[in-house]
Amino acid sequence: MAMNYSLYEEKTELLKVLAHPVRLCIVKNLLEKGATNVSKMQNCLNVPQSTISQHLQKLRTAGIVDGVRRGVEITYSVKDERVKPLLKILFC
Repeated sequence: MAMNYSLYEEKTELLKVLAHPVRLCIVKNLLEKGATNVSKMQNCLNVPQSTISQHLQKLRTAGIVDGVRRGVEITYSVKDERVKPLLKILFC
């Protein structure tokens, strides 16, 4: 049986990015509450803004979230629809 490892590597990378409590919380909150900015996330997560920004950068690089700039504020939302069923399974 021939294995297509690239398919498995892609799925593994998605799971690796989500496999951090702060990133998982960010994505869960964005799915539940909709698009928001870092300041609102900071109030909810109780971690420094710089920490949230670092995790958002990893999520953006992986294509899981996207940000829209309006002046000095960036509003983030979930871009990758594959995370919805994953989080539904994790938090059912």
